[in-house]
Amino acid sequence: MSSRKKRIALNLAVAGSRFAKSMTITLLVAVAPAMVNADEVEAPEVRADEAEAPKANAEQAKTPKASAEQAKTPKASAEQPGNEHGSAAEVGAKLSDPTSNVWAMFTQFGLTSSDGDFNTNDPEIGGNMIFQPIMPIPLFGEGADQWKLITRPTVPLLFGNSVPRKVPNRFKQQSGIGDITLPLLVNPPAGHWLLGLGPNFLFPSSSQKAFGRQQWAMGPTGIVGYKTKDWVAGVFPQYYFGIGSRGDQGSTPDASFMNLLYFGFYNLPDAWQVGFNPTITYDNKASSGNRWNVPIGLVVAKTTMMGGRPWKFQFGFEYSVVSQDDYGTRFQVKLNIIPVIAPLIKNAIFGGS
Repeated sequence: MSSRKKRIALNLAVAGSRFAKSMTITLLVAVAPAMVNADEVEAPEVRADEAEAPKANAEQAKTPKASAEQAKTPKASAEQPGNEHGSAAEVGAKLSDPTSNVWAMFTQFGLTSSDGDFNTNDPEIGGNMIFQPIMPIPLFGEGADQWKLITRPTVPLLFGNSVPRKVPNRFKQQSGIGDITLPLLVNPPAGHWLLGLGPNFLFPSSSQKAFGRQQWAMGPTGIVGYKTKDWVAGVFPQYYFGIGSRGDQGSTPDASFMNLLYFGFYNLPDAWQVGFNPTITYDNKASSGNRWNVPIGLVVAKTTMMGGRPWKFQFGFEYSVVSQDDYGTRFQVKLNIIPVIAPLIKNAIFGGS
């Protein structure tokens, strides 16, 4: 086996190992609360003095107790996250809508294949994990007439990514955290339309220069889409302008770039869905031929009940029909695990009920 193939095999093994470890930790963290909630509903204890009472008296004593047990059952059911959103199929459809009122923990695990003019050998393999809590905060009103603040902070983690050096075919394996982003969109009630507008912010939290901008940034973001009983589709652009100093990269132009998520899902029987959700990237400060990355893809999703809460699983792949000439992502396989959680804020902040 050549040294080049040995290096690719080693990269795949390292990325796969870190991918499996991250997914295991996420599943353990998410499943533990569900197991605790299930154990909290305990059967009432039977008192010894009630058991020794005459039969008629015992039956009379048990009647209120049985009623109390029946009264507890709906309460325990109502406390389970996601039950207020309907069936598993209904929850899955709502999770495909960025403006829905479902709180969830979105986690994505991905394996990427990158290539370009800087690499005349085989494509470079890397792993990533994206953690994104979905927190629609109620502002005013209720039900279909409710205004919401859509918050989806994004925390990217990268594992064993090949960072090109100035010399072609020379790469350095790096892992770490990327820049954290926070969109804040006000979502008005709009019937079948998906609408939202607001600012988004970028925090220069990257642990490696290649994983971030080394600069604070902010800009506008919005959502435009449409939904029916059977499908949902829309776009979710985010644009960033660099602000403030770039530290030791003072000669580098201020950041100016865009991430544009475009999505569409069709609902199938038994809580299955098929659709797409790639993200187009554009860097205004990059050289010609290195500004755009335009992926297309396909996703299959299934929502089910586990541990008393809805879970949505998505598996898909993407291929970039346009990518950076020098070096960029060409292909990606991704797995999304999305457990629904209980809302931290249930009532509208400004009333309106």
